[in-house]
Amino acid sequence: MHSNTPARRRHLRTWIPGKGNAELQPCSNTGIKKKLLDLASNDYLGLSRHPELIKAAQTTMNSEGLGAGGSRLLTGSRPIHEALEKAMAHWLKRERVLLFPSGFQANLAAVMALANRNTTVLADRLIHHSLLIGVKASGAKLQRYAHNDINDLRRLLKLNHNKQTLVITESLFSMEGSSPPLDKISSLCEEYDAKLIVDEAHALGVIGEKSRGLSYGLSGALTLISGTFGKAFGSGGAFLASNASMGDHLLQSSGAFRYTTALAPPLAASALAALNLIQANPQWGEELQERSSRWRERLAKEGWAKPPGNGPILSLIVGSDQTALDLQRQLEDEGLLCIAIRPPTVPEGTSRLRIVLRKDLPDKALEKLVKVLNKK
Repeated sequence: MHSNTPARRRHLRTWIPGKGNAELQPCSNTGIKKKLLDLASNDYLGLSRHPELIKAAQTTMNSEGLGAGGSRLLTGSRPIHEALEKAMAHWLKRERVLLFPSGFQANLAAVMALANRNTTVLADRLIHHSLLIGVKASGAKLQRYAHNDINDLRRLLKLNHNKQTLVITESLFSMEGSSPPLDKISSLCEEYDAKLIVDEAHALGVIGEKSRGLSYGLSGALTLISGTFGKAFGSGGAFLASNASMGDHLLQSSGAFRYTTALAPPLAASALAALNLIQANPQWGEELQERSSRWRERLAKEGWAKPPGNGPILSLIVGSDQTALDLQRQLEDEGLLCIAIRPPTVPEGTSRLRIVLRKDLPDKALEKLVKVLNKK
């Protein structure tokens, strides 16, 4: 989502799997390889290399093949797809779950299922690009409310009262780390008869009751939950969770579901293995949040603005593009991978370092980060 103009083109890295704490070796322009500690990826629980996920994927690949070979409505459906859908529906207390090959596709499908040219979409100003593309494709009218601002949302709901309205937000914003008051948003949507989509991509497996996301337990206006398996679940693919009637509607009408090759069976198998591990270890998410809190407090103690939120994404806003890039290079020189996030991904003047915590980070990581940042 970064600009591809020459002035802002990111340095591309070759990622070579290492051992232990998700170490990697980027190939620089000089060809020199250097081992870095990963403070950037979304593998929050370190499950992408967990032996149970790898075993599940290998077993399914040996029996079912690598790819699905067709869409779910043709030849692509496998027992593992149905098993994962039923398990996710049970875990989230939703009647229906449908799988998608990517989170981008799932978000497109969600918006296009609930919006058309007669719909007004009220979206948090910081929602993901895929959701905005969905709004554009649907032909709906877009109005954006101030980030996580319940009063601004109420104002727009009042202005659009008695209209076909859809509200879109996320439970954990990926470039900032903050979360909205979802219970209040859901209540407002019920009051004004608006539908609600919540993108749980970065929250599932990490925050909420037993790591089931912040929308868990909400009812009424909450029409669709979008989530992915490529982050805390350490696998790939995505899903939409809904009631039975909405699930049937998606099955019959969603092009993003009907006209794409089904999720690769080995990925579905590893996602199911991840779900089993997350259910068996509900403390993982709690421990990661506790660690995140300690990191936030320490950064604030060192003079940085305390990053918002309580999840594993810590955003250090530094202002200019060049300052962010300089800090990224400084961290890389000291063996830490932390990506500078710049416009157009974030607004002008708010370039930042996006620090991501993982369950398998070594204890020394925080002290090393603070030491490098204090050299600025």
